[in-house]
Amino acid sequence: MLQNLQNKTVLVTGGAGFIGSNLCETLLSNNIKTVCLDNFSTGKRDNIKPFLDSTNFKLIEGDIRNLEDCRKACENADYVLHQAALGSVPRSINDPITSNEVNISGFLNMLVASKDANIKRFVYAASSSTYGDHEALPKVEDTIGKPLSPYAITKYVNELYADIFQKAYGLDTIGLRYFNVFGKRQDPNGAYAAVIPLFVKQFINHESPMINGDGSYSRDFTYIDNVVQMNMLCITTDNQEALNTVYNVAYGDRTTLLELTTLLKKHLSEFDDSIKNVEIKHRENRAGDIPHSLASVDKAKKLLNYKPKYNINDGLKEAVNWYWKNL
Repeated sequence: MLQNLQNKTVLVTGGAGFIGSNLCETLLSNNIKTVCLDNFSTGKRDNIKPFLDSTNFKLIEGDIRNLEDCRKACENADYVLHQAALGSVPRSINDPITSNEVNISGFLNMLVASKDANIKRFVYAASSSTYGDHEALPKVEDTIGKPLSPYAITKYVNELYADIFQKAYGLDTIGLRYFNVFGKRQDPNGAYAAVIPLFVKQFINHESPMINGDGSYSRDFTYIDNVVQMNMLCITTDNQEALNTVYNVAYGDRTTLLELTTLLKKHLSEFDDSIKNVEIKHRENRAGDIPHSLASVDKAKKLLNYKPKYNINDGLKEAVNWYWKNL
């Protein structure tokens, strides 16, 4: 799949982050020149430490809110995988200004720098939060609702800007609406830790995970390797019909939070049998959360030949093995 990227350079913004570092790892393992742009506000130096000795890897410490940093990163690059963003719905509710500066102004800087550097294709992290208050399941790309958080607004604006840059300047773009991505290197610490790494850490420490609501809310949890596959398909596809649009990136199945804790207990108890007895606790639902999320991945399968390999159970087994060794 990646043969046509030989002698090309791929810029990964947010390359020291969870998703970004997994993308860098795949590119480098295929002998592809990789540039990482990160300001380490949420990314971790440990995530890219194994790459620093590679002659194919270049680290640029910079901020997408600075246009010159974006220009420097885009120099000599052929493709951009734009992952740099401030994630988290609660974070955006607590601090909408910073989320806007990074996710909209920073995104616009990257589009401008990519256009001026004649980047061949700009693939960016969009979000399932764009579906907002639209209740129908599964989520289909062409039908969205009103955003339910500042974060969701920023990610929808990204899609609007990408569309305009293609129409006005001819910059080919693809947006990837990620659905609850999890896997190795996802940070379990901090106020805005995602649910799976947070629960894994709590179970390992014999602490009770706290579920928002009664546990019936469901998500299309998506293992990182499925996400990496989609990004690679996007920068290698020759199908012109596949460009300048958005795709759901998911497995296409949903799991309730109670089902998630059951699966986590199952896999973690293989390392520590007493985890089976850790109690689950509940609290009020969180502001801005949607009750259910489930993606249709038919469009990605049809236009990009996307074939997600990891369902929730297989992905959790891989993730738990990684966390047990690294936490």
